[in-house]
Amino acid sequence: MEVADKNILLVGASSGIGLATAQLLSKLGARLYTASRHESAELAELGTTFLPLDVTQPFGTALDALPEVLHGVVYCPGSIKLRPFERIPVADFQADFQLNVLGAVQVLQACMKRLKKAEGASVVLFSTVAADTGMSFHASIATAKAALEGLTRALAAEYAASNIRVNCVAPSLTDTPLAAALLSTPEKQEAGAKRHPLQRIGQPQDLAYMTSFLLSDHSSFITGQVLPVDGGMGRLK
Repeated sequence: MEVADKNILLVGASSGIGLATAQLLSKLGARLYTASRHESAELAELGTTFLPLDVTQPFGTALDALPEVLHGVVYCPGSIKLRPFERIPVADFQADFQLNVLGAVQVLQACMKRLKKAEGASVVLFSTVAADTGMSFHASIATAKAALEGLTRALAAEYAASNIRVNCVAPSLTDTPLAAALLSTPEKQEAGAKRHPLQRIGQPQDLAYMTSFLLSDHSSFITGQVLPVDGGMGRLK
């Protein structure tokens, strides 16, 4: 994947897709800096440089320990709160927007000078299939992730001259701790798999491979894209 010796920041790498990405990038020889509220035991085993960070709060100098040059930033935090629209408090819309969008904004504003110094950097954000494909009970998260897709395109245009690529990965239902309630029984797992044309649920590694590709030099002509990794759910019947 040609990410060896690149300085890469992963935000939200303690579990799920972020952890799978950290594990893959570590095997590929990247120099990893990970940031989240807590460092999981699995993440600690990788020996990354860990930075405590709560993206829902102003974090000031929390990322000052990053190296002067960053080759990549991956922003993984997400949320799944599925409820009928009329039962979603405005506060929940605000919380989803803070975590998924404004958290990414804060991180990227703190990292832009470092990304520019790389003279060829990559940013990877995470959306959801529900931002482009209407799904019941997804109003809050679909709204936040659609905003993140808009941010992806705007930043890709603004920083193309600085050779900073910005792309977004849009998964469907993936077997992570975040989705545990949706996959808590064999019946739910079977129903979730059947909703996908490929007849299976996504795995964290599926997203880790796409993320690693987007961070690598092999994707150097790709920017401003929202790339579905969704088993065909968003486009096929």
